Amino acid sequence: MLLTLSPKTLSSSFTVHKSQNPRCKSPNSCRSQSSKSRFNHIFVKSEVQIERNLEFETGETFFRHESARGRDLGVLSATLYKRFNGSLRVLDAMCGCGIRSLRYLVEAEADFVMANDANDANRRVITDNLSKVERGTGDERRWVVTHMLANKAMIERYMVADFFDMIDIDSFGSDSSFLRDAFNALRLGGLLYLTSTDGYSSGGHRPYNSLAAYGAFIRPMPFGNEIGLRMLIGGAVREAALLGYHVTPLFSYYSYHGPVFRVMLRVHRGKLHEDRNYGFVTHCNLCGHSQTLRWDELGLMGCPCSDTKASSSLVVSGPMWLGPLHDASYVTEMLELAKEWGWVSEGTGMDLEKLLSIMIEESDPRLPPGYTKMDEMASRAKMNSPPLKKMMSALVKEGYAASRSHIIPNALKTDCPMSHFVRIAKDNLHN
Repeated sequence: MLLTLSPKTLSSSFTVHKSQNPRCKSPNSCRSQSSKSRFNHIFVKSEVQIERNLEFETGETFFRHESARGRDLGVLSATLYKRFNGSLRVLDAMCGCGIRSLRYLVEAEADFVMANDANDANRRVITDNLSKVERGTGDERRWVVTHMLANKAMIERYMVADFFDMIDIDSFGSDSSFLRDAFNALRLGGLLYLTSTDGYSSGGHRPYNSLAAYGAFIRPMPFGNEIGLRMLIGGAVREAALLGYHVTPLFSYYSYHGPVFRVMLRVHRGKLHEDRNYGFVTHCNLCGHSQTLRWDELGLMGCPCSDTKASSSLVVSGPMWLGPLHDASYVTEMLELAKEWGWVSEGTGMDLEKLLSIMIEESDPRLPPGYTKMDEMASRAKMNSPPLKKMMSALVKEGYAASRSHIIPNALKTDCPMSHFVRIAKDNLHN
């Protein structure tokens, strides 16, 4: 079969210089996405919005207040990068109304932000929102607004060796076509903030779609929302390896609205020489036991509840990321910064302090992929669902690792097999 590829013409429409401009300060957040072929979602009527004390308008762009937490996490990460490295250049590849770009400029004190959105009809609202920060000129230019497909925006910057310290891609669905271009346009050691909103694929209902997008064949499992995060990281791991890089997840965040899966990755030079964190997850629908498998163990898969190696109740998904979803020390720094800024104890939704604290718990390298819902365990144990904290204490007393899950309130992550889990619950908590 003969394929003919016609590359798009590349052009550089502007020159970006490293900024030396002084900074301004304030807190905020916003989600928005847009492209000329945008999806049929709710569009917010254009009116003044306020997020983290920043005023902005949404115009006709797609915007969700519920995504503010993901924007908070992005700003905290960007700020830590700026404090450690001394400078910060950001590409907001799908900026929508521009609130994320505004937050990076104001809160993270970014030296330069390229706010790109494929839909040029959004130019006025983006420019008006960013105009709260002086644009600057020449070497002191703070921001610029462009209207290109995200891939083209990244390719053009890569072609002129104009690299970014952080690239935020707030995409829709399971579009992963931009991954390679993002790696190329990112400075080594930089941050890549990825998004997926494809709950059908993470839930195992579109396995061939997840295979095409992330190289992972995903089947239904009771912890599908965590699988969505691991699937997204795994796709980035695979693409990075092709280019001679490897990535480290700094944090992973799931939000039920959408749903939205967001992961912050740090990109390093050099491939990893082992694949212990990239493999497969199995789950037995009969006994509830889950485990991980490496590539060389695929022919040995089975479940302790079955006498045969091949069991019809065994479900396998992957390959995907198997390691910790977060870096504990990094998330601890995020939490300290949130406290410094007064972003904790806000009383709206899941408090940011609680979210980051649970992420630190989830970072325990002993914890395997997945979580167990207390109702499921109680059903298997034929008992009432036990209190989460008491169950955690009982597991730790038995020598197992245990943590809450930021994904679902009434669930635990643990390295305890389901059969032992049920026994411990009966022995310690049966009422």
